[in-house]
Amino acid sequence: MYFNTFSESVVKIKHLELFGEQSHAKMSPPYRIDLAKQMRAKAKTAKTAGVMALFYPNQKAETHLVLILRKTYKGVHSNQVGFPGGKYEDADDNLMITALRETEEEVGVPMDKVNVIKTISPLYIPPSNFMVHPYLGLMDTTPEFIKQDDEVEDILEIHLQDFLNDDNIITTNVQTSLNVRVDVPAFKLNGHIVWGATAMMLGEIKDLLKQVL
Repeated sequence: MYFNTFSESVVKIKHLELFGEQSHAKMSPPYRIDLAKQMRAKAKTAKTAGVMALFYPNQKAETHLVLILRKTYKGVHSNQVGFPGGKYEDADDNLMITALRETEEEVGVPMDKVNVIKTISPLYIPPSNFMVHPYLGLMDTTPEFIKQDDEVEDILEIHLQDFLNDDNIITTNVQTSLNVRVDVPAFKLNGHIVWGATAMMLGEIKDLLKQVL
């Protein structure tokens, strides 16, 4: 889909109600929803983070979404695909600013070039004790991505049609933070498997987009 068509249609999601857990459940690992319910008290005092689902035109004016492959490190999200974003800092006025700042730091997109059009449902991540607040933003021009080498292994440019294609939802077997292997729903995008919290947030974004595109 060409970006001018996408940008004209996607603004309609401003007026849509969020799907929240209804969407999250479709892409949730089998234990995930119950675990989050058990930890609702802990979630109230969790650390907070902001992430950005940024859509933009490529050189051919086709709509894309940017994701990142994180570096391998000693942590629960090592070498996983996720959104640009990160932890709230005291200097941030709010979590939307956090998402914009971290997007600039991680992939080089200037904060003032992003038009944030929707706040997506927050999602608690038990393994890292973070409440993550996603935002959907648009950039009207083709970005010149600059990778933050110490945190980002690769920048993934996902074609909108690949993201919306139900054939790219699969079931895969993964090692979880609970040190067990389970079958989980996932997106297969650009040769990468996207599961867990990122897949759950992508699931809600996909459900919203399908209402207006």
